[in-house]
Amino acid sequence: MSGAQRIVCLTEDTTETLYRMGEQHRIVGISAFTVRPPEARREKPIVSQYVRADVEKIAALHPDLVLGFSDIQADICAELIRKGIEVHCFNQRTVAQVYTMIRTLGRLIDRPEKAERLVRDLQNHLQRIEEEAADLPVRPRVFFEEWPDPIITGIAWVSELIEIAGGEDCFRELRSCGLAKDRIVTPEAVLARKPDLYLASWCGRPFREETARARRGFAEAPFTRPGRMRAIDSSLI
Repeated sequence: MSGAQRIVCLTEDTTETLYRMGEQHRIVGISAFTVRPPEARREKPIVSQYVRADVEKIAALHPDLVLGFSDIQADICAELIRKGIEVHCFNQRTVAQVYTMIRTLGRLIDRPEKAERLVRDLQNHLQRIEEEAADLPVRPRVFFEEWPDPIITGIAWVSELIEIAGGEDCFRELRSCGLAKDRIVTPEAVLARKPDLYLASWCGRPFREETARARRGFAEAPFTRPGRMRAIDSSLI
């Protein structure tokens, strides 16, 4: 067996990816937010939350690789590096970059063929969805809310998935903004875009319709009518 043997995953995406490649035996620590696959929480010790980690617990596991994500986990990664632990921090923001993350992870464990197979499966799945969506009679305008206070709209790959599924992202021009602070919008700006549908996934916080409707002008807006508001489980996003 070659490649990294003892891997700590600070976020759930790399955990799920390793399981889907059949390489879960390499994982020695996971995030508290991990929900897929469900057996991961039974089989692997929890060593981190999204912005916090038990560095001493991680070090005690003697990992030969820790996988992190984005500037949000930069401080955790820096502390681990100072302890002499090998760290790779991903920063995927688009669907294409998600594929790159999978391929990179495949190389890190010396299983590039498994990574490529998973990428092809995902590409084929999205292609089927896009082909089915092409027959929709209308393309609804969609507002996606990543965080409620301040209001933050979706990252690039969420915007791309909306379009693949047959919708139009109301704030498409913000998809290239990698940092959440650059995707902050006002309630007035949301109303001005006149979305047909309202999707929300509040990064681990339960979505509350009453919070959204309490904003000035939202209660009367078409996108807050019954059936037009949908919460998406954070584990799916």
